[in-house]
Amino acid sequence: MRGWLHRPPQPPGDGLVLAHGAGSNADSPVLVAMAEALAAAGWTVLRCDLPFRQERPSGPPHRGAAERDRVGLRNAAAALRALAPGRLVLGGHSYGGRQASMLAAEAPGLADALLLLSYPLHPPKKPREARTAHFGALRTPAVFVHGTRDGFGTVAELDAARAGIPAPTALVVAEGAGHDLGGGARERARLTALAGQALEALRTLLSQPAGRP
Repeated sequence: MRGWLHRPPQPPGDGLVLAHGAGSNADSPVLVAMAEALAAAGWTVLRCDLPFRQERPSGPPHRGAAERDRVGLRNAAAALRALAPGRLVLGGHSYGGRQASMLAAEAPGLADALLLLSYPLHPPKKPREARTAHFGALRTPAVFVHGTRDGFGTVAELDAARAGIPAPTALVVAEGAGHDLGGGARERARLTALAGQALEALRTLLSQPAGRP
């Protein structure tokens, strides 16, 4: 496990692990904005580089790397549990969020909630190649943050997929945003505002009793 830790100004409470997408690393603008916003609100946040990114500085993960990347996420979750005594949220952007959700489906109870940024429902222009087979086994509440111009799945497709998750879910829609959620350097204010919306959705979801709403 390798990552960058954001500590809150007050004593630590809840914790968040964030993983990057297939073509990025833990320094991606969307992860930095989310981490800084939640740390300012009292969360301890760990932005981590997945194992495939630790092995090489660029390029997508090799075929067969996903299982090892989930082991890396599990290690990151264990490390953050030791630092933040409150609830643990596991998540990430695109590929990182997908691996977080697959890990949660494999290990119910590992995390208290998920934060899935631009979940890649399918490859661009290939809606029949769905990446949601594990959704039916997902018992962890999840907040999705999704742009209306995301080529990896529309908001309508995401709503249909969320209906198959047997746990409470919430959706934060980023109007006009693509798969990077407006991650350019000039759009930091937009990402910070989006992080605030995601935080409120997480708080609402975590306050609900177990089971579907």
